Amino acid sequence: MTAPDLLPDARPAARSYDAVVVGGGHNGLVAAAYLARAGRSVLVLERLGSTGGAAVSTRPFAGVDARLSRYSYLVSLLPEKIVRELGLRFAVRKRSISSYTPKGDGGLLVGGGADRTRASFAELTGSDREYEAWQAFYERTGRAARRIFPTLTEPLPTRAALRARVDDADTWRMLFEEPLGVTVEREFADDLVRGVVLTDALIGTFSDAHDPTLLQNRCFLYHVIGGGTGDWDVPVGGMGALTDALADAARAAGADIRTSHEATRIETDGQRAAVTFRTADGEGTVEAGHVLVNASPRDLAALLGDTPPPAPEGAQLKVNMLLTRLPKLRDRSVDPHEAFAGTFHIAEGYGRLALAYAEAAAGRLPSAPPSEIYCHSLTDPTILGPELAATGHHTLTLFGLHTPARLFAADNDGTRAALLAATLDQLDAHLDEPIADCLALDADGRPCIEAKTPLDLERELRLPGGHIFHRDLSFPYGAEDADASTDASTGTDARAGRWGVETRHANVLLCGAGAIRGGGVSGIPGHNAAMAALGR
Repeated sequence: MTAPDLLPDARPAARSYDAVVVGGGHNGLVAAAYLARAGRSVLVLERLGSTGGAAVSTRPFAGVDARLSRYSYLVSLLPEKIVRELGLRFAVRKRSISSYTPKGDGGLLVGGGADRTRASFAELTGSDREYEAWQAFYERTGRAARRIFPTLTEPLPTRAALRARVDDADTWRMLFEEPLGVTVEREFADDLVRGVVLTDALIGTFSDAHDPTLLQNRCFLYHVIGGGTGDWDVPVGGMGALTDALADAARAAGADIRTSHEATRIETDGQRAAVTFRTADGEGTVEAGHVLVNASPRDLAALLGDTPPPAPEGAQLKVNMLLTRLPKLRDRSVDPHEAFAGTFHIAEGYGRLALAYAEAAAGRLPSAPPSEIYCHSLTDPTILGPELAATGHHTLTLFGLHTPARLFAADNDGTRAALLAATLDQLDAHLDEPIADCLALDADGRPCIEAKTPLDLERELRLPGGHIFHRDLSFPYGAEDADASTDASTGTDARAGRWGVETRHANVLLCGAGAIRGGGVSGIPGHNAAMAALGR
């Protein structure tokens, strides 16, 4: 007589873990490392053939030994606390120049010392007024940064508690209550200076300076509070060095990381969960006490079989280049090795940014596409092979603004080509030689340049709508008890959510960029989800 467990419909028991992490991007790896170091059994399921997600280094050009940070490229929001507690072998370097913004045959250089920056402001504007306003403005944001940034790895504060922490009514109003454009126009008079300030509110965010929803303020906040300083640093060895260090830390602590394992379904009763996954060999299921999802809120809804939240929309062009040499500038007062070491602003005057937004909102590509560039290899040449470094080759990374996904829907390839050409034309207007003349060639004789639209990023990385933050950013606080409600875009109940990662299922946590206090290369939602799973 056959035993019951040998009946045809019987299945072997699924392997069980304390926690399953869905998605092996940097936040998932942070969560896995913390949980494993706390003695929990952890399985990481990564859909792609390698870990890292958008925070990776790759060699995109055939036969060329240049390891570029292909999608994300600078580090500001990663707390030193995470690096220290996980024992990461990872370092960043400061950029010698903050930014350079050309205008005609001159421009504005920020960096190289206070005297040099003051002189550049005076040369551009004719007085010290704008420099002094600049200093006062960033002293205010710096003070707020030092108070806000430490809270990002603490339990989620209420709005009132965070306001008390900031302890500055004028700065709170500027950052959290009135459109950033009001402050920019009140504090600064020069159009170019206004534009340089505003760009931090628009990276990866399609918004106007006076948007009443304050979407631009939320983006600006995360761009100026990183590390308590707002500095954007260069990862030594490229962004992949960070995710490699995180994967090493997770494995060393005992986490089991499986690549080419795509999670397809999560079923839970709030106490135990079953995660179904797919590989090239078929399907499997594992059980867990907690499931931490390092994916977008839309992907989370799909895994749970829930109604998805509204579709977000990315709004950026990402371009990677390898040059045989840095191009000469029309502005002969600035060495290209300084101009490209910081953020090189293109077509980002205040008026031009407003026009580009209006054109894109009306369904047209901006007539003068705004963008910004920086050169990783000037600060960290280790990403180049020895021969490339010795012969003066350099990488350039360009990030275009105000190009929402809707503009590419009808013809992604054609629109990408048109936008890339227009964007490079805007750059060429400030160069003494075309950028095309400086491009290296790959092993097949093709120029070393690639461009990614929001639709490309959605296809390659499953960023919903190509949105680099998975959804619109949120302010780093929870609702007051009287105003608490479920956030439809994350399923988070701000009244009950201690860490800003909780969902309507007690044992399913969102540890990706779409969590409250997510976005950017930070590891913060990974840390916070791990703390929630550990009951801290």
